[in-house]
Amino acid sequence: MALNAEQKRERVAEYIDLLKRSQCVVLAEFSGLAMPGMNLLRSRVREADGIVRVTKNTLIQIAFKEVGLPIPGEHLAGTTLVAFATKDAVAVAKAVMDTAKEMEALKVRGGLLGSRVLTAGEVRSLAQLPPLPVVRGRLVGVLQAPASRMVGVLARSARQMVGVLKAYAEKGAGGAPAAEAAA
Repeated sequence: MALNAEQKRERVAEYIDLLKRSQCVVLAEFSGLAMPGMNLLRSRVREADGIVRVTKNTLIQIAFKEVGLPIPGEHLAGTTLVAFATKDAVAVAKAVMDTAKEMEALKVRGGLLGSRVLTAGEVRSLAQLPPLPVVRGRLVGVLQAPASRMVGVLARSARQMVGVLKAYAEKGAGGAPAAEAAA
């Protein structure tokens, strides 16, 4: 279906908005992908807080240029599908890669992470990273570990100090009656 000039402007504006809000985009070829496969991909990407759009290559190139991103021309040929990761780049990359493993008609070509162009292998590597909540949990653990160790050291020092004071008190209490008996 051919688009008129106004529809093209609207699509470019939508792509520009999506690119500005996205941390990452995954570019894929989908020729031969049946509707059930496309629906599965869309639902998986939606669950990962992403958005899938079938794009016209010339219009998405205009949007890349307008936003100031490098145009991954080698990834934009034939039928192109773009998955926009607005919140979690890893989750969206994983959703696309998992679907591509199940359906031969979907071939990941590459993508962009920030302003860096990614190859298909780099998108695969990105998809293998742990999800964002896991990374956040690990980061909190790393940041919390020194504080926990410090509390342990201080508690151990306090216990040792109490032990020394207790021993000194017992020694002092035990020595006082002996001194009185000798006098």
